[in-house]
Amino acid sequence: MAFETKEELLEKYLKLDKPRCPHCDVEMTLWEVPPFSFGDGLGWGTPYMFVCFNDECPSYKKGWDHLKETMEAPASYRCYVEPGQKNFEYMPVFSPVGATGGKLDDEVLIREEAKKELMKQTFSVLTDYYISKDWDEILKICLDAKIPSKARLKAAQMVGELGDADAVEHLINHKFPTPVLQEGVKKAIEQLHERHYTRECPYCAEIIKKRATLCKHCNKEVSRA
Repeated sequence: MAFETKEELLEKYLKLDKPRCPHCDVEMTLWEVPPFSFGDGLGWGTPYMFVCFNDECPSYKKGWDHLKETMEAPASYRCYVEPGQKNFEYMPVFSPVGATGGKLDDEVLIREEAKKELMKQTFSVLTDYYISKDWDEILKICLDAKIPSKARLKAAQMVGELGDADAVEHLINHKFPTPVLQEGVKKAIEQLHERHYTRECPYCAEIIKKRATLCKHCNKEVSRA
């Protein structure tokens, strides 16, 4: 069974028609759920919901009086629905700005679209560089912090397959932001060493031949690998 990533789910939900609130008929807003649940503590079950943030919604306006009478709490509730579902439910909010921090407004969605477009362009460029075996340009993409991690990971794999031994030095001396990317770079370095029969000197960390018994950089004796 294949599981969709959070990014894949967001891309899918952005294509859906926004549901309308059953109480005020206003389009609901795509909302990123917080890392905690307000209910049984078992989680939300999805990273995104559609929520009615209309402050004039009859349900939201009546909720303040209803919860004050029944729960003696200064709170109301907002209507929400899971993407693709038809069962509307309600979550408590304790101020007019409650839950608004997770709203995916137009600015956020524009950034997501730009990120997707950059990803698409980067993979296209990587394909061209791979065909031409231009590992140096692929390495630049791998080291570029502005490139999405998924594309940088693919670039690291390509460098491991195509790169010269010089690529090892660049990869070793660069910091990568995610454990997945770090692991991918580590595998690329191992592949580069394997392809070029090299290794790191245990004393100075410079690149030497795998069969070397004397490091040409620090002149220390090393055991043969």
